[in-house]
Amino acid sequence: MSVDVPLGVLDLVPVSSGSTAPQALRNSIDLARAAERLGYARYWYAEHHLNPGVAGTSPAVVLALTAAATSTIRLGSGAVLLGHRTALSTVEEFGLIDALHPGRLDLGLGRSGGRPPGGSRRAGEDGPSGGPSSAPPHSPVVDGRAPNGLLIPPRFSFERLIGSPRIALQRKLLMLPGATSQEYAAQIDDILALLAGTYRSSEGVEAHVVPGEGANLEVWILGSSGGESAEAAGGRGLRFAANYHVSPGTVLEAVAGYRASFQPSKILDAPYVSVSADVVVAENDRRARELATGYAPWVRSIRKAEGAIAFPTPEEAGALDWTEEDRALVRDRVDTQFVGSPGSVADRLEQLREATGADELLITTITHDHRDRVRSYELLVQEWHRR
Repeated sequence: MSVDVPLGVLDLVPVSSGSTAPQALRNSIDLARAAERLGYARYWYAEHHLNPGVAGTSPAVVLALTAAATSTIRLGSGAVLLGHRTALSTVEEFGLIDALHPGRLDLGLGRSGGRPPGGSRRAGEDGPSGGPSSAPPHSPVVDGRAPNGLLIPPRFSFERLIGSPRIALQRKLLMLPGATSQEYAAQIDDILALLAGTYRSSEGVEAHVVPGEGANLEVWILGSSGGESAEAAGGRGLRFAANYHVSPGTVLEAVAGYRASFQPSKILDAPYVSVSADVVVAENDRRARELATGYAPWVRSIRKAEGAIAFPTPEEAGALDWTEEDRALVRDRVDTQFVGSPGSVADRLEQLREATGADELLITTITHDHRDRVRSYELLVQEWHRR
């Protein structure tokens, strides 16, 4: 294993059953401090809305709070959803944080037009016009496995979520007037121009963001397949984060599409990829499996378009009724969650890194008890550095 592959944290700010959103936020800031102390390279916040069990609705706000509570770890968004925010508001928000904490911010950008996280316009497709992805062939998958044995499950269809009344309500409440008419790639270009101070309207009018222009941000594009997001990142020579934890069936397609589209830029000479994974680590496999018991019902609530439930205790999760349809609904996510002792999970993460060629790995861990979550990150990074 290469010790040069950094680990980062992706935090959804999960709310545990019996707890509250304010406590979840306090837990996240505490975890960020622990991640800094343990040597994690980055700490990113995701953006989700209308979920009872997820409190990370505004990455910029939580980042500002976390920046004040930490000093060295890089902080970022995984990701700001551009369908919900304008290019200007995004640059202003991150510019404000950078003004007081310069050189520490990652601006991760993702798409949302009311589609579910990881989903795209049609059944997980991510093509420029909603059609099939134009990603090039990637390493062959045989019997659900990459050549090195990494599990690549069948592509999950997000049709259930796309047509749900809850997603329609989210779209109504969050989408800004005119936001849906602007192409995602054009929004990225606007953000890059505003940061660089080169923005001009079609009439030639300049716009200068204060603070924001000249902010020392690392810009990342997040994507779940090899279509528009991967192409936008590659074509602009930006960093790309692929989501194995959201859409494991398309991770190889995503990184292949990004690399095939990559054009060297002032930012990067060569492609740079981070890949995410769901992880729970404990002192032994049995204890880790117990801590991860709540994951399946949590994923089920998301995929039934109910919104993420508060993360249950192992006992609460074990008491829930399950059907074969429920098991099939979450199988790809449960089977690709890395659960176990430090050594067994590190082995699987190395397998993920090898299969995707990742330059970094982004770890997301949810347990009911905050102490178990902190301990999981501690055990993992100790094992990773030991190797």
